[in-house]
Amino acid sequence: MRAYKLFKKRKNGTLGSLFIGARAVHALGEWMKSECIPTKGFKVRQGWHCTAKPIAPHLSKKSRVWCLVEIDKYTELKRPESQGGLWYLADNINIIKEL
Repeated sequence: MRAYKLFKKRKNGTLGSLFIGARAVHALGEWMKSECIPTKGFKVRQGWHCTAKPIAPHLSKKSRVWCLVEIDKYTELKRPESQGGLWYLADNINIIKEL
């Protein structure tokens, strides 16, 4: 299934997660498995956090880009519209392209 994910875009052009596991580099066209990385201040929700639409009003867009992604083995999580509405927590993700 296709979905959207907001990534940090570093000065060197690489993509990374916004908060949890933020040091990892994520490449286009490679399937990646989610990891459970408990992080202080964040609820433990294993999975790649993606949205049904490229909208997340509660997050800054500075140095960040939306990407079209393909996800596998996911669950749906209903969130308020102010947080993007429907989220998917996916076991696996493949970044298709930057939007």
